[in-house]
Amino acid sequence: MSNDAVMNDFASVPDGDGRFGIYGGKFVAETLMSALDELENLYNKLKDDPEFVAELDADLAHYVGRPSPLYEASRLSDKIGGARIWLKREDLNHTGAHKVNNTVGQALLAKHMGKKRVIAETGAGQHGVATATIAARLGLECQVFMGEEDVRRQALNVYRMKLLGAEVIPVTSGSRTLKDAMNEAMRDWVTYVDDTFYIIGTVAGPHPYPMLVRDFQCVIGREARAQSLNQIGRLPDALVACVGGGSNAIGLFHPFLEDKDVAMYGVEAGGHGVSTSQHAAPLTAGTPGVLHGNRTYLMQDADGQIMHTHSVSAGLDYPGVGPEHSWLKDIGRVEYVVADDDEALKAFHSLTRVEGIMPALESSHALAYAERLAAELGPDKNIVVNLSGRGDKDIHTVAEIDGLEF
Repeated sequence: MSNDAVMNDFASVPDGDGRFGIYGGKFVAETLMSALDELENLYNKLKDDPEFVAELDADLAHYVGRPSPLYEASRLSDKIGGARIWLKREDLNHTGAHKVNNTVGQALLAKHMGKKRVIAETGAGQHGVATATIAARLGLECQVFMGEEDVRRQALNVYRMKLLGAEVIPVTSGSRTLKDAMNEAMRDWVTYVDDTFYIIGTVAGPHPYPMLVRDFQCVIGREARAQSLNQIGRLPDALVACVGGGSNAIGLFHPFLEDKDVAMYGVEAGGHGVSTSQHAAPLTAGTPGVLHGNRTYLMQDADGQIMHTHSVSAGLDYPGVGPEHSWLKDIGRVEYVVADDDEALKAFHSLTRVEGIMPALESSHALAYAERLAAELGPDKNIVVNLSGRGDKDIHTVAEIDGLEF
């Protein structure tokens, strides 16, 4: 496929079957097919409806606090040398992360469908907090599935969810992380699909979720594009975002996909190294397969069994990735790289000390790679890094690694 042909295809995915090339699709129990069809039909009806768009925009402006700023991290840039680094401050959103953008959108769909109960899965807790927050605002019953290991390392967000009125259900199967939480959420949805809306937190899962989560998160990239033209005077030379499921990354990347001169880097969790089994980098070291209702790159063994993952960041500790990322990797539009635990922790401390901004450990992976990239590029280049969330939730993890107790 020629580069021009690829550029012209971005608006054509997913296709009518929910496919991004050979990825995506709808691999679910028959029980869920009608619910997914109902959701797809409603979304296609509402996404361009002026009243729905106005309601969503008003919520994003007055409840979430958009637009989030584009901030030049000049002291960090000076410290590294090379390109200028700009931060898209999704950490300043209400609830402290990009997750709320998509959650507000899906909650509006749930309201239009007359659902009284919402469920969600969460790893780092940011999507769970966003869902519990919106459920409280709309008066909806809310249950959040969370791996037992993540309940332990994200205790602050667990308490926030409970304060908001949500029930947090610890999942004790498997590696007790995000994959297992998503398994349990899917099982619950099959059982209670008639009165329950499943608010998926990332661009994975069966069609139409990867599409509609992407569309709701694209507000990040649309704002970053306009802000770059206004503040830098042109489009950035590179975009960098962390990739677990990949919702913050696709939200930043998508409005720039047809801009051939803008390079894009998705940063996966290298954990203890991709040469070991202790990482969460399916695009870098995985193979295609089916998980959680879609075909995508996965960490799996020769028999197709899903492997346990590791990342210092609970939000990146997932063996799969959104199917659109798999397609973008294969066509070469986005380069997927890794940053390991040590690099992410170093970037966490660096941004905190130099700029007074404490990044989420997820975002710290993107910052770690951006520092490498900035040093390689000249001072006339500009890099936009998506700061997907704030790091308050991770201080217990960082303190434990630093040997501190409090």
